Amino acid sequence: MSLTDHLLERIAQDGPMTVADYMTECLLHPTYGYYTTRDPLGVQGDFVTAPEISQMFGELIGLSLAQSWMDQGHPDHFVLAELGPGRGTLMADILRATRGVRGFHDAAEIVLFEASPTLRDIQAETLKEFAPRWITTLTDLPDAPLFLVANEFFDALPIRQFLRDGPAWRERLIGAEDESLTFGLGAQADQVALTDRLQDTKDGDLVELCAAAIPILTVIAGRIASHGGAGLIVDYGDWHSLGDTFQALRGHERVDPLDSPGQADLTAHVDFEPLALAARAAGCAHSRLTPQGVFLERLGITARAQALAKPLGGAKLDMLVAAHRRLTHPEEMGNLFKLLGLYPSYAAPPPGLEP
Repeated sequence: MSLTDHLLERIAQDGPMTVADYMTECLLHPTYGYYTTRDPLGVQGDFVTAPEISQMFGELIGLSLAQSWMDQGHPDHFVLAELGPGRGTLMADILRATRGVRGFHDAAEIVLFEASPTLRDIQAETLKEFAPRWITTLTDLPDAPLFLVANEFFDALPIRQFLRDGPAWRERLIGAEDESLTFGLGAQADQVALTDRLQDTKDGDLVELCAAAIPILTVIAGRIASHGGAGLIVDYGDWHSLGDTFQALRGHERVDPLDSPGQADLTAHVDFEPLALAARAAGCAHSRLTPQGVFLERLGITARAQALAKPLGGAKLDMLVAAHRRLTHPEEMGNLFKLLGLYPSYAAPPPGLEP
């Protein structure tokens, strides 16, 4: 049986499913799920994240967190955590860049939040000298200052999609037709969570909701508010969701999200507004939403690139220049990706970000 067969059986039994249920099945099904069966990253995978493009990204993330640690009195025990650590590349770069920060490594307890058994095995090998530990629920985070990064984590959380229809909404659903998966619409209904969106949408507009993000953000923000620390959330998206951003990537190319379930990465743009509101509700301050390129330039990525370039020539130099451009240029990842910083109300935001 394939995942398509499983989904068709489920639809035949229970009726059309939400986009959120479809994403969960496709990404995390224990037998057929995309993340549970493969390493999706890199040239041989389906997509490349910023840490895989260049070490500079992780180095600057690490130095921003380390400076926040020092600014908050360099506590002698803290949690250095990552949500969805991929291959462990970002955490490895963070730890290499902070090796010279006195006391930082001795005080750090490294905690990784990862659902994929395949990726956990790779992370264990990448980070074996640092003895990380893994958790599957964020309430298992130790009661200590929390310095955290989440790079391209929230974009993979399941979303629901709603189409404006008069004063109410119709949910976009996934059903079956002629043994194929197809999109359709549910019945018109009020949506309490979208009451405020009646003011800035019109008939036919589509809005996405990511309910799964709020409890995750609330736990993180609550820990930072009560124990100290800082959080860096890096993802593609913007402030205030509007429009269909549900997409699938396979072999670094966009494909139909309903084609070959479980064989492609499914994501949606992150709406940072509800994340910021959840942080505020948990008593945590947040930064301005900042383009990735601006953040990295403030932290000195160009100077770092120039230092790395000195001994290089030919193809290696070309690769470094291309990596710098990809991470920072407005037409590449520089504007598409944004950062939201979390920090206690009594502290300054992480370096590279503004209140």
